[in-house]
Amino acid sequence: MTVTRFVAAIVVAQVLAQIGAFTLPALLPGFIARWSLSATQAGWLIGAFFAAYVVAVPVLVSLTDRLPARRVYLVGAGLTAASHLGFALLADGFWGALALRAIAGIGWAGCYMPGLKAIADRLEGQAQSRAITWHAAGVGIAGAASFAVAGGLDALAGPIAPFLFGGVAALMAGVIGAVVMQADGPQPPRHATLHAAPPAALLDFRPVLRNRAAMAWIVGYTVHTWELAALRAWAVTFLAVTIAWHGAPAWLPGPTALFTVAGLVGIAVSVCGNETAQRFGRARVVAWAMGAAATLALLTGWSGMVSAPLAALCVVLWNAAIYLDSSALTAGTVQAAAEGRRGATMGLHSMCGYAGGFLGPLGVGVALDVAGNGALGWSLGFGHLAIVTLIGLLVLRRLGRQR
Repeated sequence: MTVTRFVAAIVVAQVLAQIGAFTLPALLPGFIARWSLSATQAGWLIGAFFAAYVVAVPVLVSLTDRLPARRVYLVGAGLTAASHLGFALLADGFWGALALRAIAGIGWAGCYMPGLKAIADRLEGQAQSRAITWHAAGVGIAGAASFAVAGGLDALAGPIAPFLFGGVAALMAGVIGAVVMQADGPQPPRHATLHAAPPAALLDFRPVLRNRAAMAWIVGYTVHTWELAALRAWAVTFLAVTIAWHGAPAWLPGPTALFTVAGLVGIAVSVCGNETAQRFGRARVVAWAMGAAATLALLTGWSGMVSAPLAALCVVLWNAAIYLDSSALTAGTVQAAAEGRRGATMGLHSMCGYAGGFLGPLGVGVALDVAGNGALGWSLGFGHLAIVTLIGLLVLRRLGRQR
């Protein structure tokens, strides 16, 4: 199998594994009403996915330094399928949904970074960086499309249909992973096997923590995911509330379609961002992106006071700013990782990032419960992310200078 076909197959599998991941955020307004959820409970349901991921990913990704990534990937795809099918057939309230969302997080921990590592281990240099970018783009496209898919299937057949679709897609991802992650695929660079460091203890992240270059990018990825998860969790609800306040012109799409557009714009920006980082410097592009995202986080909450079109524009621009440094941050971590510890480094990268992903949706939910589902609540919910992003940027730059 050629490198191009191998990378394309892994990306397709990741798209199928991810296509159902954001069905719940896409349908969140309906579930809040159906199950009488508070905003904090809604935040927990979104955040549980990330919290479970954080617990599972250090074990599952570190195992890929010892076991074939294919085995871990198959477990992840199976759990992802089980979680979506279980949500469709079993969930009837907060606690059942919380457990199934946690299973989904464990499943994605077995798919995301192991799939990425299967690519990274067999490539190097610019080919590796570009493959990582396309992997991130595929995952991002699936995440964006999941909102439109969920909204469309919900309109056609009710809220169960999108979860059934996500479960079947995850099973297909497992089949593709089983076929392509074989020993006869593209082989790793020879020098990587000759000079690999001896394996460390399974959950020993101390060598990674001492790698300041890697830790700088990991900090950046943490606040990136914190902000992105919050926006993904609450954007559809925010747009629905804004439209309810002001109405919307006939030409403006519905909330799920709007956020799909925002996601697709973000993917295009992500691909361009990695190429821009190679030309102008990764640290500089990351600083631009985080500064712009912090500004737009402040503007978006207040935009709901003005009109639905302005709110939609702010959401699209904010999402694009968040995506600008997505590939650059992940590529920075991969390339800064020590040989033989890439799995552990990527595990810590992903674990820290998704810890931010747990806190972001929950923080917005708490702000809405405290300040109300009005302009002040949304301004606090989205505005606190600007502070988080700027603190992350300062830490990233400090570690980068000390590396």
